[in-house]
Amino acid sequence: MTERWAGRMLSCCGLHPHGACIVWLLIFGLITACAQTAHADSEPLAQPAPLAAHRLLLGGDHAEDTLMAVGQYGHILVSRDGGHDWSQAEVPTRITLTDVFMLDATRAWAVGHDATILATTDGGRSWELQYQDPDLDAPLLSTWFRDAEYGIAVGAYGLMLITEDGGKSWDEHPVNDEDDFHLNDLVAADSGVLYMAAEAGVLYRSEDDGASWEEMASPYEGSFFGILPLSGNSLLAYGLRGHLFRSEDQGDSWDALDTGTEGILMGGLRLGPDRVVLVGLSGTVLVSDDGGSSFQLYGQNDREALLSALPGGGVDLITIGEFGVRRRALDQLRAAAGS
Repeated sequence: MTERWAGRMLSCCGLHPHGACIVWLLIFGLITACAQTAHADSEPLAQPAPLAAHRLLLGGDHAEDTLMAVGQYGHILVSRDGGHDWSQAEVPTRITLTDVFMLDATRAWAVGHDATILATTDGGRSWELQYQDPDLDAPLLSTWFRDAEYGIAVGAYGLMLITEDGGKSWDEHPVNDEDDFHLNDLVAADSGVLYMAAEAGVLYRSEDDGASWEEMASPYEGSFFGILPLSGNSLLAYGLRGHLFRSEDQGDSWDALDTGTEGILMGGLRLGPDRVVLVGLSGTVLVSDDGGSSFQLYGQNDREALLSALPGGGVDLITIGEFGVRRRALDQLRAAAGS
C-alpha cells in the first residue's frame, strides 16, 4: 500500500465518529487490500460462507425481484424473492468488492479492489473476471452501464475505465488530468445525465455518457460519498458529518438540508415519487416523505455502519453494511430508534 494512500485515509479518519474509521479503511483497502492481494493467486475463489449474509457488505443493486449485494472476501449475495432469502454466488476472486450494477435481472457487473471487474449473464449464479490490475494500487468504487456494451467504472485517484464491448476490454479515460480525487459514486438520472460524487467537495456531470465531464458548483469542501438523482432536475449530494445538499437545477446551485446528525451519509434510495431514504454510519437512517425536500432522522440503537440500501417491497427497507443485509420495516423505524 502506498504512503500517499495511507496518509490520505488516516487524515480523513480524524473527521469520523467512533467506529467510522474502521469501515472507511475497509472500504478503501488500507486494512484488507494488502492481505487480499497476497491471497489472490493462492486462493482465487471466494469461499462458501454460511454467514456471508451477515458479514461486511459494501454495495448493492436491484432489478425486478432480483437483488444483489457485494462485499468483503469476494462475497456476492443474490436474492430472487425481493430480499427475503439470499444465496452466495460462485465468484472467481477473494478481493473485496465495493459496488454492483444490474442492467437487468440477468446481466450485472461488480467492481472492487485491485481494479477488479466481474460480470454475470445468468442473474448472478456465476461470475467471470473481466479485468484486474493490482499494479494500479486503486480500488474501483462504483460502476454504471448504459446498455449491454457500454459501461464505466470509477474509483480511487481519479481512475476511470470505459468499455464499449460489454467488458471484454477496458480503457482508462481520466476525468481531469490535473486531479486525482477519489471518485466515490457514479449514477445516472432518468434523463440520462451522469453524475459523480468525489472527495474534496468535487462533483461532476456528463451529458454525453461520460465522454466528457463538467465540474459542478460545490456547496462545501468535504468528501461526497453519494449523489442521488430525484425527479426532474433535482439532486441530492451527501457525505461527511451528515452533510446533505439539494439542487433543483442539475447541480448548478445547492441548498443545505438539516439532517440532525453528524453521521457520515453513505447511500441513498428512491422508494417512490415521494419517499427517499438515506443511510449512513452509526446506524443513521434518514427518511423523506416529501420527495427529498426534508428528512426525519431515525438513529438505530445498534449503531451499525449502513453503507447502502435496497427496496424490500411494500414498507420494508433492506440495509447493507457492517453486519450484512438486514430487513427493516420503515413504519417501525421510530420504535427501533427508541423514540
